Amino acid sequence: MVKKLTNVTSLTGNGLRDWLIQRVTSLVMLVYIVFLLTFFVTHLVDYTVWQRLFSKFSMRVGSSLFLLSLIWHAWVGMWTIITDYIKPFVLRLTIQLLIIIGLLLCFVWGLAIFWGN
Repeated sequence: MVKKLTNVTSLTGNGLRDWLIQRVTSLVMLVYIVFLLTFFVTHLVDYTVWQRLFSKFSMRVGSSLFLLSLIWHAWVGMWTIITDYIKPFVLRLTIQLLIIIGLLLCFVWGLAIFWGN
């Protein structure tokens, strides 16, 4: 039986996968930001226009996807930094758990904002 070797310093067990996650989430965020900037440049934005834009289902999905990408991107980056620089296991685990809780709270809060009435 052959044991599969995994890199314990990698978030997903594969450094290439971590790198790819960072790049894909960056592209999702770039597309969203470019769309919003284009919208601001081409429209005179007031509250009514802003509310109409964000009340569309496609914008809510896009915003949720942006938020998910932002959270995932931040987690991969923070995980990498923490595992590189914080060596004591208990301290590293505590900080990672606090970051996970914070990111999840931000994600839920963002979803409540985008999907609330």
